[in-house]
Amino acid sequence: MADPTRTLPPMEVASSLEIAAGRVRPERLCGTNALRCAFVGFLILLTPPARALHAGDLPWPARNGPFHNGCAAQRDARGLPLAWDEASGKNVAWKTDLEGFGHSTPVIGHGRLWFTAAAEDGKQQFVYAIDARTGRVIHHKLLFENDSPEPLGNAVNTYASPSCVLEDDAVYVHFGSYGTARLDPETAAIVWHRRDLPCRHFRGPGSSPVVCQDLVILTFDGIDQQYVAALDKRTGKTVWRADRSTDYHDLGPDGKPKLDGDLRKAYGTPGTIDVAGRTHLVSIGSRAAFGYDAATGREIWTVTHTDFNAAAPPVFFENLAIINTGSAGANFMAVRLDASTQGNVTGTHLAWNRTKGNSRLCAPALDRGRVWMLTDNGILYTIDAKTGEELSALRLGGSFVASPIVAGDHLYACDEAGTTTVVRTSVPPEVVAKNQLAEGMRASPAVADGALYLRTFQSLYKIAGAAAK
Repeated sequence: MADPTRTLPPMEVASSLEIAAGRVRPERLCGTNALRCAFVGFLILLTPPARALHAGDLPWPARNGPFHNGCAAQRDARGLPLAWDEASGKNVAWKTDLEGFGHSTPVIGHGRLWFTAAAEDGKQQFVYAIDARTGRVIHHKLLFENDSPEPLGNAVNTYASPSCVLEDDAVYVHFGSYGTARLDPETAAIVWHRRDLPCRHFRGPGSSPVVCQDLVILTFDGIDQQYVAALDKRTGKTVWRADRSTDYHDLGPDGKPKLDGDLRKAYGTPGTIDVAGRTHLVSIGSRAAFGYDAATGREIWTVTHTDFNAAAPPVFFENLAIINTGSAGANFMAVRLDASTQGNVTGTHLAWNRTKGNSRLCAPALDRGRVWMLTDNGILYTIDAKTGEELSALRLGGSFVASPIVAGDHLYACDEAGTTTVVRTSVPPEVVAKNQLAEGMRASPAVADGALYLRTFQSLYKIAGAAAK
């Protein structure tokens, strides 16, 4: 087994993206060769700044992409292959085998992919950094050790399911109540860490962190405690904590929650939107969804529902927050957000509510006013984001946990058997290719610089045409 704390030396040759973004120190490039220094200086002058290279500063900084809606920036999607073949190597730029288990989606920036992994029993939890050009392991670092992690009690989740969040100067890594840390993105050194945010996840953690201005916001919907916490992203200190105000309607005759509190669980990752001059944090929990003041944690509004196990993050269209309430009978609904959205708005501010045929685990993708929603059993629905009208339904087949993403004019959907179905996002949509890898996928795909990155159960692949290899 490889040393889990190893840190490999920097690459000898830096990409123009690394140089432009200021991620490479001059001495790493120049040495004592004056001609090489002069060339590098000339290259830096010719290379546009990093902000000009992507719609956001980073190609894929969070689990659902640069726009937090499951869509890639157009310049990153350009040239993305529609077909590949592992046996022949067609459009497979590299494959890197991984240690441990995890379903966290890779986040990408400055030529590196970051994601987490864990031992199958949860006693060790790691972070990976992979070179996007070569697939070389830059960091594989042990972050947390756990003497007695709680059994998962299911065959789907892992001890490394929450995805990282990437900023220019930070990587935020989260394993639920087992630990949260801010890392230096160059060295993977721990800047701060927290292991004192309690929650019995019962079936494993699943909520990813989000960054909002100077805060890292974490979600804990366990069987014993249900709350949202905001940490100062520079120091890791708690800024606020908001306990759920939900009436779960789950108490038995003995006054205790039924099923040990299992009906109180959720795995949701929140989202943020500006409403009437204030940033709302939209967070979906068991039995209710909430809008909090992102700066203070004060509850602004709530929508009650009858589901639990919410996992999909919200997406936003105009003044609508589009949310999935979770579980097998999930509702898919749009909440109207304006200055009047206050208190319990279940009966007043639902723009539309779809009660049947909804996803349970996959996050939706929102592209040009259309929501793409994929169910566990492989039915891809196209829904008008403004009205909730179903525009099309396409049966892909297969079983899905990973969320679909949209890149350019195509949608990529990866199933548990290792098949990626590529769909043209026309109306009606059309399947244009099915591509098979050796292992299945529960991690959602990511896109950067004309390449698709797929994390299977034991490996990471770069899928790219000749121009992006």
